[in-house]
Amino acid sequence: MDVTVTNSRVHGDADAPPSKSYTHRAILAAGYSDGARVRNLLDSADTKATMGAVDAFGGDLVEVADTLEVDGFDGRPDVPPDVLDCANSGTTMRLVTAAAALADGITVLTGDASLRSRPQGPLLDALNALGARAESTRGNGQAPLVVEGPISGGRVEIPGDVSSQFITALLMAGAVTEDGVDIDLTTELKSEPYVDLTLDVLDDFGVDATRTDDGYRVPGGQTYRAEEYQVPGDFSSASYLVGAGALAGDDSVTVHNVYPSEQGDSAILDIVERMGARVDWNRDDGTATVERAPLSGVEVDVGDTPDLLPTIAALGAAADGTTRITNCEHVRFKETDRVDAMAAELAALGASVEEERDTLTVHGGQSDLVGATLSGHGDHRIVMALTLAGLVADGDTTITGAHHVDVSFPGFFDTLYDLGASVTLD
Repeated sequence: MDVTVTNSRVHGDADAPPSKSYTHRAILAAGYSDGARVRNLLDSADTKATMGAVDAFGGDLVEVADTLEVDGFDGRPDVPPDVLDCANSGTTMRLVTAAAALADGITVLTGDASLRSRPQGPLLDALNALGARAESTRGNGQAPLVVEGPISGGRVEIPGDVSSQFITALLMAGAVTEDGVDIDLTTELKSEPYVDLTLDVLDDFGVDATRTDDGYRVPGGQTYRAEEYQVPGDFSSASYLVGAGALAGDDSVTVHNVYPSEQGDSAILDIVERMGARVDWNRDDGTATVERAPLSGVEVDVGDTPDLLPTIAALGAAADGTTRITNCEHVRFKETDRVDAMAAELAALGASVEEERDTLTVHGGQSDLVGATLSGHGDHRIVMALTLAGLVADGDTTITGAHHVDVSFPGFFDTLYDLGASVTLD
């Protein structure tokens, strides 16, 4: 499915969807428990993959409206009856790979072509150090994966600059091992707010995990307990609504369900304000009103907020001056190489872009955006970010693979249409 976006103005109110990151962790935490209710969860392609894994491990899930009733496997996952298909969800694969190491037997995990190209090697090495047999079938550190447990815990070393999801996976699984898990980081940790988010969910489920001088520790022998868990709104997804208000507001867009949380991507509100948009964030009401204004380029370090790179790049293409996005090499290892994808597609729109290994520079002042046919690269965040650019490009912009927004924001195009944007799905 493709989407065509015509130069538009937007205004009104919109709801940020529930957080994908919190939903994944809450579903799996409920699975680790003997039972819990997860409210306001994101119902998307990625989170369904995590639901499927909990079911395969012996849990039972019933979804009614925006509530998921989970009868969990109480810290002791069964060996799945079939290969676990994690679809396109990197979060599912990383978190579930560590859970599989708790099962007394062999689990095979795979996913789509994109997921089978993403790095898993450091997590496999860590699980092997803990006593599991964890292998890539092709010997390249990528799925399909074979994991044989059970592990009892221990101390592991792991790099922090590939994916914070490895640390999350070990913390969540380590809580129900006999000995617990000590994680020593061998490099600087990228995307640290995502680990903070994990600690937040663990705390709500009664699980103790802490930072240490060298990394993190989670004691063993713990039990996940929570009668009910409420998923907060998603700032990663809200970034596209905030960006729409900053670029094309007439005069403003108000985004609801954006309460303070551990999500690093709440930084988008500060970023668009630095660029010149007017922002009023009422934390108590969970609303952020963004008024359009002439935008100017800024420098942004996305070491802790990799999912914001596509949004910032799109904003920079329509801003005066230069926007420089730094510390972004790890953003190349997502559903696609998002640094290269945004550089290529913004250039196709007429933007002046420079790409380096760890930096993306967009010269908005030298850019004249004109509608074109663009590739969404099979990546939900690329599709949504390019849609933002299409709101302010001259003429029509067509983006392929529009259906991929179902990964994190299934109602994205309906939401934009309700705000007044001209969007047509083919």
